[in-house]
Amino acid sequence: MPVNSLRGSVKTLGPGWHGHFNFRTNYHSFPFNYLLNISASESDLKRIHALILRNGSYHSLPVLRKLFTLGCFLLPTMDYGQKLFDELPKSDVFLWNTLIRGYANVGPCQKALILYKNMHFLGLLPDSYTFPFVIRSCVVVSALREGKEVHCNIIKNGFDSDVFVQSALVTMYSQSGEMVNSELVFDKMLVRNTVSWTAMISGYVQNGFSEKGLAVFREMLASGTQVNIVTLISILPACANFEFSNLGKSIHAYGVKLGLDKYINLANCLISFYARCGHVEAASSLFDLIEIRNLVTWNSMITAYVQNDDAENAINIFMRMQTENVQIDYITMVGVISACSKLGALSSGKLVHEVVKNKGLDKNISIQNALINMYARCGDIGLARKVFEILPHKSVISYTAMIGAYAADGNGQKALELFSIMKNKEIRPNSLTFTAILTACRHSGLIEEGRKCFESMMRDYSIVPCLEHCTCLVDLFGRGGCLMEAYELVESMPIRTDMVVWGSMLTACRLYRNVEVAEAVAEKLFQLDSENFTFYVLMSNMYAEAGRWEDVERVRKLMKYKGLKKIPGHSLVEGNEFQSSSRLKFPERGSVAAL
Repeated sequence: MPVNSLRGSVKTLGPGWHGHFNFRTNYHSFPFNYLLNISASESDLKRIHALILRNGSYHSLPVLRKLFTLGCFLLPTMDYGQKLFDELPKSDVFLWNTLIRGYANVGPCQKALILYKNMHFLGLLPDSYTFPFVIRSCVVVSALREGKEVHCNIIKNGFDSDVFVQSALVTMYSQSGEMVNSELVFDKMLVRNTVSWTAMISGYVQNGFSEKGLAVFREMLASGTQVNIVTLISILPACANFEFSNLGKSIHAYGVKLGLDKYINLANCLISFYARCGHVEAASSLFDLIEIRNLVTWNSMITAYVQNDDAENAINIFMRMQTENVQIDYITMVGVISACSKLGALSSGKLVHEVVKNKGLDKNISIQNALINMYARCGDIGLARKVFEILPHKSVISYTAMIGAYAADGNGQKALELFSIMKNKEIRPNSLTFTAILTACRHSGLIEEGRKCFESMMRDYSIVPCLEHCTCLVDLFGRGGCLMEAYELVESMPIRTDMVVWGSMLTACRLYRNVEVAEAVAEKLFQLDSENFTFYVLMSNMYAEAGRWEDVERVRKLMKYKGLKKIPGHSLVEGNEFQSSSRLKFPERGSVAAL
């Protein structure tokens, strides 16, 4: 193409382009590549596309590849890239891979799976660049069966030793909850890079195997593999409890040493980590140090306060967001609604509900579920039911929230009726659903119904009982006088019990004046915490009620020997409504529209 012709054509692209192009460049080597490299929008691409057509360069395969690649990666949708692909005179594996990658990145991911199948029909063999994006698409659309079929093709085509393909498989299986398959792929890896190590760590942590995740993280460090920001973000949730909090602090220091602390994503994760460890002051200090906060930062801080029962400060953060004109989203409002729920602040909760409506977020399922829970905890079961009834699509979370609302209201029969409706609609209950229904049975004294639900959970849904399930059933049996059955249940638990479970048992023993079982329970409690004043007092009182004065004296001497003293109690009594609302200066109803 003559230089003068190209110079004239570039002028047609609009102002600013002519100055970008250096015509002293070797214009014989595809000058359109330069224009494509500096393009930054769909309009730029379309103008260059028109220029290519005008100058008859549409048959140049390198130019078309470049234009098509940018059409797939530069734009927010795949419409333009798909049109370019359909107009190409011929396609090869590279072009198919580019199109599949584009759909895997911006969606819809289902289209990437369709393209993968079309490749096979056309006789094109996928390569190591095809499979990672197809596997990622399987994860996004929860297509595990199709993902396993892809895995078979990977083995068939000899790419099962490719580190990028293997890393994608580790992620697919772990995000589908199949950690055994994830481990099998990971263990067979001859070469592991940062991505593969991080995928395995993330898989363990997301599936609740924190200690295994920490073990793999230590192996990664020992292997000399460089960690990145994603690795640190993946491992920090595993440290988010008291036992591993010091390790989390060390990871924080390690991130600072690597210079990764400047990244906002890591800072947000650290706020969540410190909050979950109960160090809300550290989370707040970190929040204050961040110069440029994004929405996730604000939401993380609201959640941090809610998790640590500081609902007032959670609402204060929300008010700061309004003052600083920070755009809110549904996660923000779920946090604020939860804060109102913890405070039992019905009138403030109603005001927040109005804010939700004004922001157009009232159709969001997470917000609707949070509202159900908030109204129930604030004692207005009617409003909770009203929100539930208008839900266009009721999910397992929605049913669980409403069952929990009936449980909090002490209406076990209504909870059981709704649970039955849920099952009839073939909505599969989860672990939290059973926690809610067992709580409802406990509050209403429905022993036989609670026993049947517990058995059904294991038999019909293959849900392994967790501590919350067992605590509910033990308390239900204990309140109903089935002390030996409750004791045998605790002894047979596959998980480690805590003081809450045994403490509930001891209280039930006193209620029914069963000293023999109480002594066995007390022995378990003293093994867990030999310094707890309350347990000794309960046993002393039970001995006194049974007229066993020698045992009373023995317990009192033991308390004196251990130096145990009663800790003064305190109570918090609010006024007619949300005591702190005046201090928080929550907006009045008339000013809600301003939010």
